[in-house]
Amino acid sequence: MIYFTTKITAMRLSCYTFIFLLSMLMPLGAAAQDTLQPKVKQSKSKKFESDTKRLETSFKKNDEAGIARGYESVAQRFLDKGDNAKAEEYFKKALTVFTKLKSADDISRVSRSLAKVQESQNKMAAAASNYKKAEEVAIDKSAERINNADFNRLQNASKPQVQTKLIDEKIQSLDKEKQKDEVAEAYVQKAALNFENDDADKAIVNLKKALPYVKDKPEKVAEITNQIAGTYAENNEFDKAINLTQQVLSKAENSNNVDTQIKQWQTLGGIYFKKKDTQKAVNALRKAYDISFANGKTADAKASLSQLLDYYRARGDQQKSIALYDEFFRNFDKLIASDSTLIDAKTFQLTEEKIKQLESEKKLKDELISKKNLFNYVLLGSVILLLLLFFFIVRALRAIQTKNKEIALQSLRREMNPHFIFNSLNSVNQFISQNNEREANKYLSSYSTLMRTMMENSNRDFVTVANEIDQLTKYLELEHMRFRDKFDFVISVDENLDAETTFIPNMIVQPHLENAIWHGLRYKETKGLLQLKFTLKSGKVCVTIDDDGIGLTKSRELKTKNQLVHQSRGITNTRERMALLNELYKTEIELSVAEKDASQSGTIVTITFPVINKIP
Repeated sequence: MIYFTTKITAMRLSCYTFIFLLSMLMPLGAAAQDTLQPKVKQSKSKKFESDTKRLETSFKKNDEAGIARGYESVAQRFLDKGDNAKAEEYFKKALTVFTKLKSADDISRVSRSLAKVQESQNKMAAAASNYKKAEEVAIDKSAERINNADFNRLQNASKPQVQTKLIDEKIQSLDKEKQKDEVAEAYVQKAALNFENDDADKAIVNLKKALPYVKDKPEKVAEITNQIAGTYAENNEFDKAINLTQQVLSKAENSNNVDTQIKQWQTLGGIYFKKKDTQKAVNALRKAYDISFANGKTADAKASLSQLLDYYRARGDQQKSIALYDEFFRNFDKLIASDSTLIDAKTFQLTEEKIKQLESEKKLKDELISKKNLFNYVLLGSVILLLLLFFFIVRALRAIQTKNKEIALQSLRREMNPHFIFNSLNSVNQFISQNNEREANKYLSSYSTLMRTMMENSNRDFVTVANEIDQLTKYLELEHMRFRDKFDFVISVDENLDAETTFIPNMIVQPHLENAIWHGLRYKETKGLLQLKFTLKSGKVCVTIDDDGIGLTKSRELKTKNQLVHQSRGITNTRERMALLNELYKTEIELSVAEKDASQSGTIVTITFPVINKIP
């Protein structure tokens, strides 16, 4: 007798150990698949793997839109699996990427999906926030109204009548849009409000209204029908509950929907227990257990077995408990090997790890790209700064060069001809020595007037033709007073040339007039003629200095060494000024000096200037 009692006690301990192991079955069973390698259908896992492969392709292509859609698909797989927490996680990831892409339609859709998942987990504040976001970005007016209704429904959680009104408005809008799934959910929401207000009859009515909208979705039909049946059972209307459950069960058997069959047998078991029809309850649970075992549904087998064991223990029927335990233990490996849900769980785990790996790789890649871009931006910024610095340096150097040229030009312009000043003073001295005070005074007066004019114009690069002619006339008159018997001069201006508005460089012509007088006409035995002409040719101002003096060749023969040096400096001065003017003002001043042919003596100097009507 003692031996028998000890044996029973040991068996009870073994049974309790079995139940504990059974509760750990799901996580441990996944690991067992590595060795058993069953050949079963893996529809959910295959879909999940397919989604993951598409997501991986999007990661490799760095396709942000594809990544977001991949996250959304993965979230939906977790939702189908019943893992709402994971579904929420991936909906959030999808929403983050779509928000980055500023895709309003996608943001609205995913925000609503996220809100539903959060509401199912009783995260009402977060759900309301996402319903509001879905409303704000919705492009479609209908979507805007529906999300607004759900947002207001959650905001009025303490006001059932307001919630009911909002749900009715939503149903009306959804029905027009023929959004069947949403209509069914709305009726279920309305039924939930009825349950909260202890109005089971209205709850049943609303649940029944939801059924036609999900008639093509057996699992949804079963879920809603079980709610109705459960309500009937709570109200002791067992026949109605059993009848409804059997109807769903019959359809599931006809369509070979194993999951729905198991759920319905389990539901029947619960109803029969409430009805106190224990034998039928045990038979229903046994049927659920057998179907679960035969189809490798470990979780369902566990649920059915636990209810049976609880019943046998309550009755004190240890023999049936132990027999059930022994049966389960003998077929344990077979059950694990045929359980597709465990394979799915393993697949979900591995593929999710793959997704996390892809995310890590993308994060690392983005960081490298970001660092590379930062380096490129810094490099580009540095190059731009260097170019700007170079530009400012070049501009400063050019400004300095321009300023230097302007100073040089001013210096050359103000440089007086020492020979001219020396000879002018000698002329004054000559007039005085000859007691010709009148001529001396007249000469000095003309000389001072010329010098004043030259000083007034000394700070100008350009003067009008009229101004230049006036200055040159004064100069020629002064020279003519000194060499009255050596030459006469004539100044002519083209009638087509507007001398008052046309500008030419200052003091370019005078040195050549001086050369004509001092080195050509002065040495001529007879009286010569100096002609100064201003004409307009081919859009340019042409200044011609024509003298009939001794010419360039004889002039060189007569010059002393000092005179050669002076003339060289005068010509150099003029050419330097021309070059500086051309550089500073982009003008095209041209100079030509030519000796007349053998039939006549003298020199012709031609200077051409561009027509300038405004001071540069």
